[in-house]
Amino acid sequence: MAQVELSEETVERLDALREEEESYDELVTELVNIYEASELTLFHSGG
Repeated sequence: MAQVELSEETVERLDALREEEESYDELVTELVNIYEASELTLFHSGG
């Protein structure tokens, strides 16, 4: 599995978004899914 180094600021931002007991992997997966869904919505709306 690839490893990514994050700045302290990025980790703090991720910590602010995490739900209780949620792993970083779960959070990043959720963020990617949201991004892909919004991208798909923009594609279909012609935006």
